[in-house]
Amino acid sequence: MNMLDLPEGLTVPWAPEAEAGVIGAMLLDNNAYDNVADVLTAASFHDETAGKVFNAISGLVMSGKPADIITVHEWLSKAGESEVSLSELTRFSHATSSARHARFYAEIVAEKHLSRRLLSASEDVRDVAHDFDQDVQNRIGQAQASIEALQDVAAKSQPQAIETYVVGAIDRIQELADGTTQPGIPTRIPGLDRRLGGGLKPGKQMILAARPSVGKSSLAEQIALNVALDGSPAAMFSMEMENAEMTDRAICNIGRIDYERYQTGKLNDEEWGFLSDAVERMRGLPLYFDDQAAMTLPQIAAKARSLKRKSGIKLLVIDYIQLCSSTNPKLSRHHQLEEISRGLKALAKQLQITIITLSQLNREVEKRASGRPVLADLKESGAIEEDADVVMLMWRQRKNDNYTLNGMDVAKARGGRTGDVALHFEGQHQRWSESTESLADPVKAMGRGNRYTDDI
Repeated sequence: MNMLDLPEGLTVPWAPEAEAGVIGAMLLDNNAYDNVADVLTAASFHDETAGKVFNAISGLVMSGKPADIITVHEWLSKAGESEVSLSELTRFSHATSSARHARFYAEIVAEKHLSRRLLSASEDVRDVAHDFDQDVQNRIGQAQASIEALQDVAAKSQPQAIETYVVGAIDRIQELADGTTQPGIPTRIPGLDRRLGGGLKPGKQMILAARPSVGKSSLAEQIALNVALDGSPAAMFSMEMENAEMTDRAICNIGRIDYERYQTGKLNDEEWGFLSDAVERMRGLPLYFDDQAAMTLPQIAAKARSLKRKSGIKLLVIDYIQLCSSTNPKLSRHHQLEEISRGLKALAKQLQITIITLSQLNREVEKRASGRPVLADLKESGAIEEDADVVMLMWRQRKNDNYTLNGMDVAKARGGRTGDVALHFEGQHQRWSESTESLADPVKAMGRGNRYTDDI
């Protein structure tokens, strides 16, 4: 145990049950590591054995190996920590019956660790204060340094002078000029990529908002599919569509199969061939679907961290924010969405991925003759707009049996340009592209003038 020299009557702040619980949760389900790794290190544990076991689990998980009682014991033995017995590991594994509360246990452990650091710092300050051989200003400086060191533990990062980044900026611009790197991940919708300053950027949260049935879910899936087809791993967490439905849409998109006939199984001979080709093209495609309903922010974060670590995802689509659940049901819905929105923004920065979060618009849109939405139409929370780097608002401009022209207003674009993008939706193939038709002019040639950067 790590001991502190505390005054009589005071006890060391620690939570043995929580420490054992978080270790047990990770042994029970290695995915729990992704849910606690951002708040814990081996040093966070007061029980030194628990810290050693955490270190072993971390090493195994990060190397893609299973972490159970046997593999952890073997890892510790090779690391010269053979005094950690199998019986102690068994004790940890029995500390909890579920991995569901791993994050809660981890936050308790982290808080107790910070409390111990505070007590240790206070001891240092007391010793310095009684060192009368030193000048009082020196003692004050040392006392401040002890507290500042504690603040460093709590801080996620430290401010850096701009000169730290200058050389890297020059290298980055040179790579862009040489064509060895791209300004962003292309969406394959040229007008949107131009508005975004070259495509999707890491660490950014984008909002795609529309009224129901305008097509935001299928457009978001189109972007995720395009990203994956270009070789960048992408994921879509849908609380509205099932995995099978998302898969069906992707097959019809890639294979150019009539979606209506696909749903009934009444494919023509040519489409049966297209189906085989589409399925073959989708083998090994780095696109991941998850249809768990009413996910909370911690659940989304845990799944995203796992996908980032295992598959290196670059894009995460969340469909949609109003269907997410809060971990604090006592909050108003406004504050619940605010908590989720800000958490997703932090997650995008932490994982250095792009997160496209879908959102509903309120009914005010329908009162306008144009049907064109504005930022104020974002439903239930102004934080959705405030936290976003990019806000894209969709509406249906014109529609008949043969042609659909949809409008997108990039109403907010940090690091890009605001403005409109005309979109065409091929409903029979569940396929989106940019339209060369103007949003202001009548449609002159139905179904013509649609473009992709590359055909898929």
